[in-house]
Amino acid sequence: MNKNIIAIAIAAAGFIIGLAFLGSAIKNRNRADNTISVTGLGSNKFTSDLITWSGNFSRNSFELKSAYDELANDKKIIENYLVSKGIPKDKMVFSAVDIQKQFTYTNDSNGSSHQTFAGYQLSQTVSINSKEVAKIENLSRNITEIINLGIEFASSPPNYFYTKLADVKQQMIADATKDAKQRAEKIAENSGSKLGHLKRATMGVTQITAPNSTEEYSYGGTFNTSSKDKEARITIKLEYEVD
Repeated sequence: MNKNIIAIAIAAAGFIIGLAFLGSAIKNRNRADNTISVTGLGSNKFTSDLITWSGNFSRNSFELKSAYDELANDKKIIENYLVSKGIPKDKMVFSAVDIQKQFTYTNDSNGSSHQTFAGYQLSQTVSINSKEVAKIENLSRNITEIINLGIEFASSPPNYFYTKLADVKQQMIADATKDAKQRAEKIAENSGSKLGHLKRATMGVTQITAPNSTEEYSYGGTFNTSSKDKEARITIKLEYEVD
């Protein structure tokens, strides 16, 4: 009889303790869920202040020395042309000469493949980095003037950069944070609550695209270099307690 009473008492005590733990868990869960998570956006439009441009020129010959002499002469012509367009020599960077052997391939009547030496191809690249964006941009668009000088020249599209991007990012972070807080305050106000302490802040990656473009955002961030005018965006996610 006494053993049964003791067993019932232990079971009852365990049930009460279990209810206490369950009530505490529910209370803590509700407290943890009593938060607001919002995402704010910061954006900025700006124009690039640095441009990079490059072009490649080449010569072909069966004689290596002949090809090299012709390429060296082309380099002088290009250098003089760029100087005439207002480009200082110290802004021009000429790469080392690249030498490639060229071959033609044929098959004989038996189906065997043969290669025949077709001469040397020598090529070189000239690059310019400048803050005179408009000047270099115009130069890249009128590069046929070099071709008209008898030089086999291939121009690459210019790339555009912004040297004060760090300042732009700081302002965008501030704007995104302010935007997120205002959203959180509005949500709390509309729900009859009061915004509490900030629990967590998470910054997204910077996305830099051409204005009004259809470029897709990248998980690791996007950095457009093909457009002179750019638009940067960044997001900030804030999580607040709600009282």
